[in-house]
Amino acid sequence: MGAHPGYPDVMGFGRREMQLTSEEAKNYIIYQVSALLGFVKIFGLSLQHVKPHGAMYNKALKDRGLSRAIAEAVVELNPSLIVFAPPKSRMAEAAANAGLRVAFEFFADRAYNSDGSLVSRKKAGSIIEEPDKIVRRAIRAIKEGVVEAFDGGVVELGQVHTICIHGDTPKAVKLAEALKKGLIKAGIEIKSVSQFI
Repeated sequence: MGAHPGYPDVMGFGRREMQLTSEEAKNYIIYQVSALLGFVKIFGLSLQHVKPHGAMYNKALKDRGLSRAIAEAVVELNPSLIVFAPPKSRMAEAAANAGLRVAFEFFADRAYNSDGSLVSRKKAGSIIEEPDKIVRRAIRAIKEGVVEAFDGGVVELGQVHTICIHGDTPKAVKLAEALKKGLIKAGIEIKSVSQFI
């Protein structure tokens, strides 16, 4: 179970960038994750990770100040939490520098730009909905550490620990089922990142 904090952008589902100071971003993360921690405690469960959402996640790829704010918030909340971040990102770097465990994430249902960022949802083809294509991309990302870019080039990802399929991607449940089946068929073990990070 993980927390998915983001910008306080209800109307835009957190997918529009907001201009916040590092302190404001840190406080929003603490506020949102703390709320989930309360529910987790009530039900006798535990939180495994924190993964910033939407525009906050995308900005933290390259923004040192935001990445540090995210890492500081997680450390203050619970330094045993794992941070989900793109490989080779400022966010992964900031989390590691703060002494946090980092799980490198791959987006199976999203197209990548050549710089490793995600293609804007406004562009046709940015969301991948074909089960076979999602499975092929995920297996290649895990085994080879690369993904084909939107322009046809290759993005070097490095190691991948976790795979994302967005819940609002059409047919997300069927895509996740196909992905799990395809990974198992390819001999890739599926388990919680807390078991190996």
